[in-house]
Amino acid sequence: MQISAKTDYAVRALLMLADRSPELVKVDVLTAQQGLPRKFVEAILSELRRAGLVRSQRGPDGGYALAKPAAEITIGAVIRVVDGPLAEVHGLRPHETTYRGVAAHLPDVWVAMRASLRTVLDETTLEHVLTGELPEHVRRMAQDPDAWLSR
Repeated sequence: MQISAKTDYAVRALLMLADRSPELVKVDVLTAQQGLPRKFVEAILSELRRAGLVRSQRGPDGGYALAKPAAEITIGAVIRVVDGPLAEVHGLRPHETTYRGVAAHLPDVWVAMRASLRTVLDETTLEHVLTGELPEHVRRMAQDPDAWLSR
């Protein structure tokens, strides 16, 4: 799985909002503290607002804030808002793929891959990441030395 810059920026911006909740945070603060490109972040925040994950207020005292508690926003939900489904195969969802012959069982692998992503991304919230108190199964996976090795 590749994590796009858009997803990375979205999660980092939301973590800053979660850290400062419930106060409003200006885009300049988000971009300066995380070294993010302003125009890109503004577009991302717009998408997150339309999806109901953030709220905005205009004016000199305006800015952005989370629209719901950080404990209710999963990393998976953020990815789906900014980049679409967690897993696709040629534009299809894993369960929609079909193959013949030697590849007949490949959809099972794609579905299992999506399930493993969900186990981490849909069970880890902004609050978990912000506090470092990750779900136990996520912590166990991250603590496995083999997980840190490139292949």
